[in-house]
Amino acid sequence: MNGSLHPSSNEVDISLKRGSAGLGFNIVGGVDQQYVVNDSGIYVSKIKEDGAAALDGRLQEGDKILAINGVKLEDLTHRATVDLFRTAGEDVELRVLKKSAHHMNGPTGSHPDHNSSASSLGILAVLAGAAAICAFLYMRHHRRHF
Repeated sequence: MNGSLHPSSNEVDISLKRGSAGLGFNIVGGVDQQYVVNDSGIYVSKIKEDGAAALDGRLQEGDKILAINGVKLEDLTHRATVDLFRTAGEDVELRVLKKSAHHMNGPTGSHPDHNSSASSLGILAVLAGAAAICAFLYMRHHRRHF
């Protein structure tokens, strides 16, 4: 089922035909160079303009590649995965886990997170208040002993 979405997950099968410039995307990750914390998976880091992946339109930056031509990419190094891609042939079947909606086009993905600065200011305000209370108690304590 080319391009069909499996009912219970975000996994998609994508068929690409290798063009003159390859498949038209870059990858990151592997057990030797994790891209996502506690996840040694392989992720699409860049879709090359006018490449096979861009022309197809389904593969997106941030998608996790689970298998190439039925070979699962679990516990593989980056180099081993690159070698699999190089020897995959002209017609390449990918099993892909689509990036979650949380990471897709929206304020969190495309704009700086302003909540973190507000949180930092809030923490600073609380710390300043605590310092003021400590200073007040310190001064009050020392006045009694004069």
